[in-house]
Amino acid sequence: MLEGKAYVKDTDMQSKMQIHAMDSASEALDLYDVVDYTSIAAHIKKEFDRDYGGGWQCVVGSNFSSFFTHSQGSFIYFSFEALNFLIFKGSAY
Repeated sequence: MLEGKAYVKDTDMQSKMQIHAMDSASEALDLYDVVDYTSIAAHIKKEFDRDYGGGWQCVVGSNFSSFFTHSQGSFIYFSFEALNFLIFKGSAY
């Protein structure tokens, strides 16, 4: 796991869900190698699908760009040191 505290860069999630997102990321970092971004993202996505219903997306990496539409109240972008996490539930429009 990476050392340090998570830093929320942007979100519209409720506080409880934000904490869940960061806890899920921390758990994934304990389970997988820090450069195994696909496994880390899959772990977080599956947990959110299980707990909040299907349709969640998760992007993990040190450098990426994104542009998407999300369901209101379902977006968080945060980092642990140099690793960034983007979690959101997709929306039709």
